[in-house]
Amino acid sequence: MAVRHNYEHETELWDAFARSAFDGAAAPSFCWTQYPGHGPGPELLGEPSSVLEIGCGTGRTVAYLAQSGIRAHGVDLSPVMVARTRARWSATGATFTCDEVLAYLTREEGTYDAVYSIFGAAWFTDPAKLLPLVRRRLAPGGRFVFSQPPAIPGAYGPQGMYKGGFAGKAMFTYRYSHTPRTWCGLLERAGFAEADASVLDAPTPGYVGTLIVQAAVV
Repeated sequence: MAVRHNYEHETELWDAFARSAFDGAAAPSFCWTQYPGHGPGPELLGEPSSVLEIGCGTGRTVAYLAQSGIRAHGVDLSPVMVARTRARWSATGATFTCDEVLAYLTREEGTYDAVYSIFGAAWFTDPAKLLPLVRRRLAPGGRFVFSQPPAIPGAYGPQGMYKGGFAGKAMFTYRYSHTPRTWCGLLERAGFAEADASVLDAPTPGYVGTLIVQAAVV
């Protein structure tokens, strides 16, 4: 199913998210899951010299990696968010670009040792368009890793999401959910090798787990 995005509406939505989510007092941190201190850390990226986070949001993970001496860059659709991440994290060496991720990856000529997304653009972008572009931006031996909530059983593919419920101005975006097996197939068709996808259980039984997907290029 093809989805036609209205990026003006989506930019407004993510600007609203930025105003509510950005905490200027927060410290750099790195966590793949929605539960602080739970699950693996940046070791899933290997030992990269350069990384790109797509849909970087508050920029805390980009800053964390930059502080470790990695050339770390983030791209995000929200001008409000990017203005705040630049002001907050520039001293760490982290850099940020405001752009729609498909446009950025199409225009970008450089490569990275790792590209990643934590509840970010890999969740909100059509994988048929995104995955081949990520593949092109990875250096030989590079890794693509992303996390997001697992699919609700029986609900796969693009799913619309309104901001703030069903009353008020219509601001919406789309999320993309698949089974771990389908994600591996999509990655392999896009030219990745060693694709792996699994759901990490939440620290509390019965809570929503985290889908973590990893793939490499040769």
